Order: sequence, then C-alpha cells, then structure tokens
Amino acid sequence: MNILIDRLPTEVEGLELNTDFRTSILFELLMQDKDISNEDKVALSINLYFNRQPKSTEEIEKMTKAIIWFYSCGNKKKELKDNEEEIVKKERKRKQIYSFEQDDFLIYSAFMEQYHIDLNEANLHWWKFKAMFDGLNDNILFSKVMGYRSIDLSKIEDKKQRDHYARLQKHWALIDSRSAEEKESDFANALW
Repeated sequence: MNILIDRLPTEVEGLELNTDFRTSILFELLMQDKDISNEDKVALSINLYFNRQPKSTEEIEKMTKAIIWFYSCGNKKKELKDNEEEIVKKERKRKQIYSFEQDDFLIYSAFMEQYHIDLNEANLHWWKFKAMFDGLNDNILFSKVMGYRSIDLSKIEDKKQRDHYARLQKHWALIDSRSAEEKESDFANALW
C-alpha cells in the first residue's frame, strides 16, 4: 500500500474499522496500561476498532491481525526466527521518545504550528496523522524534546554538553520507557 497513490484503507480483509487517529492513539495508550490484563487489552482493542465483539476464535485472530496491520500503517512485521530472543532484548532497550498521554500539549501545538491543524477538531485517518507526526520539523519544540530524549549521553565526550543534555532529558523524561515496537510486541504477545 502506498499512501501517495492508493486510497487509505477503511477496512481490512472485509472488516470495517474505525480509522480515526484518536482510535489508534487510544490503542497505544491501552497497550501501555500495565494494570489491564492481556485478555482485556485484546477485547478492548477489538471493541475500539470494530465496536463489536467477535463471534469466534478465528474472528478474534482475524481482527487482531487487522488491528496490528492497520496500527503499523500496513507495515508487515518481520518474522522472528532463530535469534528471536536477541531481537526482543534489543527492542526492549530502545528508548521511548514520545508519549501521546504525556506529550499531548506538545503534539497538539506541533500540529497547529506546522500544519495549522486543530487536532481537537480534526477528522484525520490514522495513516495521515502518522505521516504528519513522523514529518514534524526539527525546529518544533516537540521534535526537539524527542531529540533530547533520544540522545545517548555516553557518546557525548564534552562534560558540559553531556550535563546540559542530561538536565534536558531529566526535565522531559517520560514515565513509561517502552518503545512503539515494544508496545506493539506486547499486544502481539497478548494475542498468542
């Protein structure tokens, strides 16, 4: 699927789903909630995207695959083979550099500043939102904050500069440090 030439999906394998960006943000927040069981996450996710419960185990599997495909904007997950444990460990170490919950004001203002879009009133397909989110300019505060969070302080030799970025990281620190891939992986693990 190519966002430039193909119509954005409103259904996956015959299953019509809620494509509003808010749904996928709620899905990501749901995956981050450690107080909700994996079984409940699956049921709540299905209800979020399809507004109904499945009739069979096969339908649960079909719906969850559709959610993962849609949420990841059509990107196919690579198959984990012999080195599955190594890949999972590497993914767990990746830093989370944004949070839809904690960065809501920064994200809102970034979209207003760059795109002149009021996210509180906007009707955006998740894939459009994600493309714009990924395309935010470096000079916007939210992009700078994500940059601060992603800096590997151990690679900065100058002590003054390292201390400066350490203070910025502390100031802009997130509570949940899982990456988007970890959240997606946690959801996939909840399903199987």
